[in-house]
Amino acid sequence: MSEFRSGFVCFVGRPNTGKSTLTNALVGEKIAITSNRPQTTRHAIRGIVNRPDAQLILVDTPGLHRPRTLLGQRLNDLVQDTFAEVDVIGVCVPADEKIGPGDKWIVSQVRHMAPKTTVLGIVTKIDRVGPEKVAAQLLALSKLLGPTSEVVPVSAKSGKQVDVLTDVLVSLMQPGPAFYPEGELTDESDDVLMAEFIREAALEGVRDELPHSLAVVIEEVIERDREPDQQPMLDVHAILYVERDSQKGIIIGHKGARLKEVGTVARAQIERLLGARVYLDLHVKVAKDWQRDPKQLGRMGF
Repeated sequence: MSEFRSGFVCFVGRPNTGKSTLTNALVGEKIAITSNRPQTTRHAIRGIVNRPDAQLILVDTPGLHRPRTLLGQRLNDLVQDTFAEVDVIGVCVPADEKIGPGDKWIVSQVRHMAPKTTVLGIVTKIDRVGPEKVAAQLLALSKLLGPTSEVVPVSAKSGKQVDVLTDVLVSLMQPGPAFYPEGELTDESDDVLMAEFIREAALEGVRDELPHSLAVVIEEVIERDREPDQQPMLDVHAILYVERDSQKGIIIGHKGARLKEVGTVARAQIERLLGARVYLDLHVKVAKDWQRDPKQLGRMGF
């Protein structure tokens, strides 16, 4: 029998290249939020892939970008710290978009920040184009990364090639022990995941100025008294922080309709996560320019 292998992987790429969706597909559960908005991911959420012969720990980093705020700088620092700790960096490029200056900049940053780390090319979203385009993109990415990097095509949405990608990642790992008990899918706390689910629901379908300006903090979680044969019921109180009054209006919507919709969507995810019924209490507050204020950033967990 072959030796047990283990190690850490992170995916990088321009915004909306499918990094979080890929993390969820490999883990088989939703642990990273997805959105068509740039900079959706803010925490290095770790997903855990358990196999009889291996364990992969997936670190889902914020996208690398040229920072404009203190929050942006801290997110880039988080990415750099992650690069230093992982065994493999997967560079994600979608099959339906030409490789551009943004992709080249990210590859140059990866080579600069982690010159000794193994780099794997991943062509994502192959369900969106025909085989010829996939082949052309594989060639283009291989050319960009150089002869030492393998390149793998995958569709996280349809599941095509997900097993192949897992096999390749395992083959790039050194023999080593499992870092987490079997059955664990993430090392994030429930509070962080709940806050992320609420933020994802709030970002759905809103205008461009909101993603960077929105932070969610779980204030408290209280279990209600119940009879032994009753299903657990939890009260979850959360605050959504924005930077301006106009943004508060966007989140709340006409007569509170938007916030109610956010609560409905997020509650379903949270109930699945906790395995209990949930009463979700959401409040929206303005914390002026919190992204540029070290004190407020600290309070919100950055």
